[in-house]
Amino acid sequence: MQRCALIDLSNLPRLGLRGTDSAAYLQGKGYQLPDAPNQARLQSSGERVLRLSQTEYFLLGSLTDGGARIASDEAGWRYDDGQASYLLPRQDSHAWLALTGAHLPELLAKVCGVDLGADAFPIGAVAQTSVARLNAIVVNAGTEKLPVFQLLCDRASAHYLWGALLDAMQEFGGKPAGIEALQ
Repeated sequence: MQRCALIDLSNLPRLGLRGTDSAAYLQGKGYQLPDAPNQARLQSSGERVLRLSQTEYFLLGSLTDGGARIASDEAGWRYDDGQASYLLPRQDSHAWLALTGAHLPELLAKVCGVDLGADAFPIGAVAQTSVARLNAIVVNAGTEKLPVFQLLCDRASAHYLWGALLDAMQEFGGKPAGIEALQ
């Protein structure tokens, strides 16, 4: 895709886990975890696990199954007094947007002070930063053939961020698109 596209993925399930036993809990559920904070790992079934700190994870549902695995894991989670891990529901707290196209680093440079070029921000990297003056998590979720940045921000500010990104995309011929732009 030569032009930029903005996609709203906010209807897909996502969740967080925090606590010293979170890694063991997720591994017990069959997830492969990133080795270090500020990294993401794509699962074989399409989910993505973000490691935000030593003990905090953010899970993003798969486009393939509409996030069914993440939704099931969230619905089945139960608090256990012996487990130092707790669920952080993210469906209502975080909007989930995706950007795709050939000019992502240049586009994001207009609204973000962090270098998101390929050398500084490779596939699988996670940045917890500010985008258009909003706290955001940016994930390089692309492939060699299809560049994709996923952005997570406060859901109450999603409309503002959507507009700011559309404005930044204008010089690159960007426009909103459906999830088929990611497939």
